[in-house]
Amino acid sequence: MSNLKNRTLSLEKIFDAPIELVWEAWTSSEHIIKWWAPPGMDLKVIEHNFKVGGKWKYTMPMPDGTEFISEGTYKEIVEMEKIVTSADFRPMTENVELHASFEKLDNQTKFTFSVIHETEDYCKQQEKMGFYNGWGSAFDRLESLVINLK
Repeated sequence: MSNLKNRTLSLEKIFDAPIELVWEAWTSSEHIIKWWAPPGMDLKVIEHNFKVGGKWKYTMPMPDGTEFISEGTYKEIVEMEKIVTSADFRPMTENVELHASFEKLDNQTKFTFSVIHETEDYCKQQEKMGFYNGWGSAFDRLESLVINLK
């Protein structure tokens, strides 16, 4: 297995919102539907069992009639601190692991998001496919949501 650092893509963001709001927005399906999907796309929460071993599955209808499916299984949850889950985003990305870390900074939250890929080549391919723009825009929507929840 190659070096973990070379198989990981990460984003870091400071949210101008308390950690409790950012955590809630990340873990509650009623909030996930407001930021996970790109603007104009409908997100359906098929399953959201937020516990270790629990499964999550979201679908988005695509313009061509197919469905974009996001799903995984929670591997580790440390309240207000960390979430680790397996993830497949079919048809684009499969068999990755997501790490979301939350750190309280007074009334702000430092959020670190990492995706670990099976190989360095797969990691580079995902980066070229738009990892930073895609997740970056999702986290911009998440930021708008948590600011509105304050």
